[in-house]
Amino acid sequence: MIWHLIAAAFAGLGAAGLGLLLRFLSGKRLPRWIIPACAGLGVLGYQIHHEYTWLSHKQQQLPDSTEVVAVEHGGAFWRPWTYAFPIANAFEVVDQANMSVTDSDGERLVEFIRYRFERHHMDLVSHQAYLMNCTTQELVPLAGEPRRPQLAALRNLADDDPLYRAVCDAG
Repeated sequence: MIWHLIAAAFAGLGAAGLGLLLRFLSGKRLPRWIIPACAGLGVLGYQIHHEYTWLSHKQQQLPDSTEVVAVEHGGAFWRPWTYAFPIANAFEVVDQANMSVTDSDGERLVEFIRYRFERHHMDLVSHQAYLMNCTTQELVPLAGEPRRPQLAALRNLADDDPLYRAVCDAG
């Protein structure tokens, strides 16, 4: 987070320098307030750029074996442009290299972990183990150690669900 603060400060300084240069080139016909206004726009521009590139930046940090299965977009009233162009606030991935595939009674069962990344002042990462029955398209979370299915949370997935496709169509 300190690096983003430093980057925002330098973006503001650079934009203020640009405002100073514009004022100088205009023969000081531009008002003096153009310099701090440019500094503010520089900081705001950096912050907007950082928010909109967060998802792609985080995806580049993940291993090649991961696949994004869900992305949550949203907006906030203090960022009115996010209602027209929503920002990615969270996403979920499955690491296909760490799946455990078994066959039981002719049904293909895949145990995997789904990771959830959330954008906050410090990024949050959480994970949950699941068991997917690829034959019946049923998904159940696993809890405890040893992992036990939580049958009350059992749900069926559609054929075109990205999670189902990532888990059951993998290798």
